[in-house]
Amino acid sequence: MTIQLGQIAPDFEENSTHGVLRFHDWLGSSWGVLFSHPKNFTPVCTTELGEVAKLRPEWDKRNVKPIGLSVDPVEAHRRWESDIEETQGAKLYFPMIADPDARVSTLYDMIHPESDPTVTVRSVFVIDPSRKVRLILTYPPSTGRNFAEILRAIDSLQLTDARSIATPVNWKPGEPVVISPKLSNEEASRLFPQGYKTLKPYLRVVDLEEAAQ
Repeated sequence: MTIQLGQIAPDFEENSTHGVLRFHDWLGSSWGVLFSHPKNFTPVCTTELGEVAKLRPEWDKRNVKPIGLSVDPVEAHRRWESDIEETQGAKLYFPMIADPDARVSTLYDMIHPESDPTVTVRSVFVIDPSRKVRLILTYPPSTGRNFAEILRAIDSLQLTDARSIATPVNWKPGEPVVISPKLSNEEASRLFPQGYKTLKPYLRVVDLEEAAQ
């Protein structure tokens, strides 16, 4: 199946390094980042998993639970965890799903059509607490993911869920945002009493930080 933004993330029950888990139950009231790896004991994935572990304070601050997946069995995951800790200086605290029958990989359309059928692409799914898929990224097997960008995107999603705004190109937390075109000027003035700049009728920029000062 093809996963679409806004749909409910498919639920599954599968074995992992933290035991058997049911995905939706494991998520609880948290955001989730489900990310796949082509297979165990690969160099780029080793660096990625170490980075995700190092970023634990950032995930926790945003109420995000990361969870990895590889088509190899749990025993191989545990051996790989030791390598990751040794080479990356970070101990994995989050589960790694074992998907030897590629059931979850197929469910989430992680198998590259022109590659080895046992090799998943580097997929990332950001899922909100209502279980909806909010962001999908797919990298080729040779390209390591940018988890700083994934964190930035989550910051944008969480901020824009709470306010009638959107974040512009290359936005970073603390920078000006754009006001939703759905808001009239009167509504915008009421919601953003600090004032905003109108560049075009459809392009109004506001600094949220000014209101907080």
